[in-house]
Amino acid sequence: MRTRRIGSLEVSVIGIGCNNFGARIDAAATDAVVAAALAEGINFFDTADIYGDGRSEELLAKSLGSRRDEVVVATKFGSPVAGRPAGASPAYVRRAVEDSLRRLGTDRIDLYQLHRPDPGVPIAETLGVLGELVAEGKVREVGCSNFDAEQLDGAARGGAARGGLAPAAGGIRLASVQNHYSLLHREPEPAVLEACARLEMAFLPFFPLANGLLTGKYRRGEPAPAGTRLGNNPDRAARLMSEQNLARVEALSGVAESAGLSLLELAFAWLLRHDVVASVIAGATRPEQVRANVATAEVELSADVLDRIDEIAPR
Repeated sequence: MRTRRIGSLEVSVIGIGCNNFGARIDAAATDAVVAAALAEGINFFDTADIYGDGRSEELLAKSLGSRRDEVVVATKFGSPVAGRPAGASPAYVRRAVEDSLRRLGTDRIDLYQLHRPDPGVPIAETLGVLGELVAEGKVREVGCSNFDAEQLDGAARGGAARGGLAPAAGGIRLASVQNHYSLLHREPEPAVLEACARLEMAFLPFFPLANGLLTGKYRRGEPAPAGTRLGNNPDRAARLMSEQNLARVEALSGVAESAGLSLLELAFAWLLRHDVVASVIAGATRPEQVRANVATAEVELSADVLDRIDEIAPR
């Protein structure tokens, strides 16, 4: 498994999104997914305090067991969880990190991410407390999610305003941003990706398979299969399974087939062609899904294939 860097962290280019743990799958199924990931060389697990109302963090800890030190654990804070309002104030962050450390059964979080911007709290205040957590050894690197390019630049200025970009100097820098990005959702281009390159940040795409549309299981003129992500969410299915989206998926499937690839391989390889993309985070409910994701890690796309993709699903 190839690796790339998120600040000081070295992560596998395929990661596991843990939003299914404690929500769509139970402890036994979580054990199976985590075991398959470890066996395939995946070392990056991304969860959040909101996933399963905290149950995801607990199940991940149980499944990793004595192998905790072999992996990079990322989690998030700032979204409403267990009846508590969202926030990014220093007091909130202090409480949230202790709760996540307890649920994860660990003494440090490798990548601690602000789940979404908090307009009520200056980013410099949030970065200040995150810098303190790094200095205390409770957090190794800090990141964010759902930030646009302007907000990333603001965070860079906010970190610098607290004494420079090095934690030892009293400041902190964001090591990563995690945003929605896929063949069917190219919003991060070009501004956020360019900001990542300029600010030396890693980019982590979530929903890389567009809520499952890029698995090929959803087809025009057919209802979403029962038991699938969209099959269980009719409102989301009505929004995403548009004629335009399904026509694009059909055309992209043809491109993949002509290149001797699966649609899954096309989708992941297209994301990993960007140097700033450190790891493609994908959820899984079964070990075979993990193995299919891992098989995409070495795929490279030709210039002709990239041109055809741009014609079908333009920026």
